[in-house]
Amino acid sequence: MNITQHIERGCHLFPDKPALIFEGTTFTYAELDRLANRVANGLRELGVHRSDRIALFLPNIPEFIISYLGILKLGAIAVSLNAMLKSSEVKFILDDCGAKAVVTTADLVKNIPQQDLPQLKHVLIAEGTATEGTSLAELMANASPSARGIEMDRYAPAAIVYTSGTTGFPKGATLSHGNLISNSYSQQHCCGMQAEDRILLYLPLFHCFGQNAVLNAGLNACATLVLHRNFDLTKILKSVTDEQITMFFGVPSVFLVLLNMDLPKDQLKSVRFFFSGAAPLPTEVAQKWYDKYGLVVHQGYGLTETSPCASYNHDYIYKPGSVGTAIENVEMKIVNNGKEVEPGEIGEIAIRGPNVMLGYWNRPFETAEAIKNGWFYSGDIGRMDEDGFFYIVDRSKDMINVAGFKVYPTEVENVIYEHPAVAEVAVYGVPDLEKSEIVKANIILKPDCNVTEKQMIAFCAERMAAYKMPKTIKFVDSIPKNPTGKVLKRVLRDEAANEAALKKGNAAVGAIAKPIPLVATTSVPSNDTSGGGVLKSLGNIFKRRN
Repeated sequence: MNITQHIERGCHLFPDKPALIFEGTTFTYAELDRLANRVANGLRELGVHRSDRIALFLPNIPEFIISYLGILKLGAIAVSLNAMLKSSEVKFILDDCGAKAVVTTADLVKNIPQQDLPQLKHVLIAEGTATEGTSLAELMANASPSARGIEMDRYAPAAIVYTSGTTGFPKGATLSHGNLISNSYSQQHCCGMQAEDRILLYLPLFHCFGQNAVLNAGLNACATLVLHRNFDLTKILKSVTDEQITMFFGVPSVFLVLLNMDLPKDQLKSVRFFFSGAAPLPTEVAQKWYDKYGLVVHQGYGLTETSPCASYNHDYIYKPGSVGTAIENVEMKIVNNGKEVEPGEIGEIAIRGPNVMLGYWNRPFETAEAIKNGWFYSGDIGRMDEDGFFYIVDRSKDMINVAGFKVYPTEVENVIYEHPAVAEVAVYGVPDLEKSEIVKANIILKPDCNVTEKQMIAFCAERMAAYKMPKTIKFVDSIPKNPTGKVLKRVLRDEAANEAALKKGNAAVGAIAKPIPLVATTSVPSNDTSGGGVLKSLGNIFKRRN
């Protein structure tokens, strides 16, 4: 097997059918397959072999998809990097996976410290003028357009998607060809994807949601993918109409923005299916959407480690607030202290099936901690009702969910500790209507040191991706800890919630007899440096195409 058999099947069955549309350019299934073949053959000429890691440090452009398919046809492993990462973050991942080559752009190549990566042999520039490295277009022009995906074992690694680790260092979730193929078929079946569908794809391709749940599933269905470089609301709405989009995948903040715009009911009339993932969709948002458009926003649950789909709130019985039941061939259960609990009881969500990753790349200890007897322990807290429907209650490990992107406090704390004025820091998440959560930091400064919030945020901006940066910083004299010295993040979250409630109450008192605005902001301000996870990355991180 090979996951790229989906593009080869599309080429055979629908050679002239549009597979990909991007900024006015259409690629048929035959054209997309030939371009992927050129990448595979070009990489082979560079000395890339089966199991070599090839990194994709790219925004949402066709070259991401073409390179991804070419890498996998060759039997190499595609390693996706968030296009917002800074130099030190890029170095860690490329060094950790031992990348032999990286495909990037002229704008992003400056964030690749080539001199510190002796194993990195080739830098391929996919967009912009290649002042350093090799032009991907030239490599492809000199390569044959004929190739077939080589046969791989179902357990052979296909992709590595990095997710933050509890130690503050990213971990590479290693997904096999079997993982990707199984999950593609399951997603296609659950969502009812058909060859006639036209699927909007603005979610970042470096994210497991966009890469597997939309891209691979869409190609598996021989559907047409309408790719957007970013989340530009005006262009997205125009695309829905002009391209007659039938399937719309998004994150909760996108649906909230669309609701707040008070669009005409017929604005989205071509769309037959809506799906929200990457973060919990508030029940009130789901209800308002149904009340307005008469269609549910389908939801599911999954993680990068589960390829990503694990459950789906399906058509037969749709339960508001639930993430549904386990998808086909997958089992889910709620456990407490290693034992399965009764329906209604709260515990950790565990998952077993063909969607569960092989493990974390070069992390045997973390893999053994996460996967036990075939069951992946998610670290997410939930419950299951009598009908087998699952509900997310909370998350453990103090992970912060910034619009679908995982941010672990330790990773941010490690950066802030690099500042010479910082004595102690605690990073935690606080609720946010638009982004699910935002990052907040409590900092104790060293004696006689004086740093402003603005200066500290600027310090962070130079060293980490925007979505990881603290939105607010609070300078404090002490940080709550338990008797063993462990920081009580729960107490910090509660304090932040109380402060927010107090501010809200004061604002309500001051607003008596004043009209209450019913429509919230519909776009992210251009000067907002807070990051914003999936949504922010869609709108602000990618440069215009040269």
